[in-house]
Amino acid sequence: MSNPLQGAQFVLAAHRISQLPADLGAEVAFAGRSNAGKSSALNALAGHKGLARTSKTPGRTQQMVAFSLPACLSDEGRPQADVRLIDLPGYGYAKVPLEMREHWKLEIDAYLHQRRSLRGLVLIVDIRHPLKEFDRLMLEFCFATQLPCHLLLTKADKLSRGQATQALAALRKQFVNESLHATAQIFSSSAGTGVEEAREAVRTLLLQPRAGAHQSRER
Repeated sequence: MSNPLQGAQFVLAAHRISQLPADLGAEVAFAGRSNAGKSSALNALAGHKGLARTSKTPGRTQQMVAFSLPACLSDEGRPQADVRLIDLPGYGYAKVPLEMREHWKLEIDAYLHQRRSLRGLVLIVDIRHPLKEFDRLMLEFCFATQLPCHLLLTKADKLSRGQATQALAALRKQFVNESLHATAQIFSSSAGTGVEEAREAVRTLLLQPRAGAHQSRER
């Protein structure tokens, strides 16, 4: 199967949302705690090991990084031009200065509320740990604004296949019990587990119309 995210290229790194590319076309954002494997996941999905910077020191991504993609083709053959991936700053790592953490908290919030080209969010979560406060906030935001969210349970190679399957089942049950609306899958960038499934999920998000996103749902 061809890779719909092949050809991704670095465009720019922004300290504020006003510095991002023009708010046109379609983009999918990647979010996650700083040690969840977000950069490795992006590299695996794009098939480009050096696309997103990885480091043994979590919390190195301290800007919003934009990557351009070739035009995506829908199932009907219609192209979606001006498509991007946005790597949001890793959040929650203690060694990032408090002032920087507060800045990115505000910028990420503004980005999610204001960016009209945003079609969906890919949330990166370490399969070995329960959902953290940041993860829950992102899921609740996506539900409230009708923004589609696809969750990658990363580092699945650290568990047995049975353990990974149980973790996914438990997460989906948690979604139901807590009225959290998202799709989820098992993923490992190093083992290649779930990479094609995740690529297709991102492609689907990029091609979908922006229906009701960023407008709070009535309770």
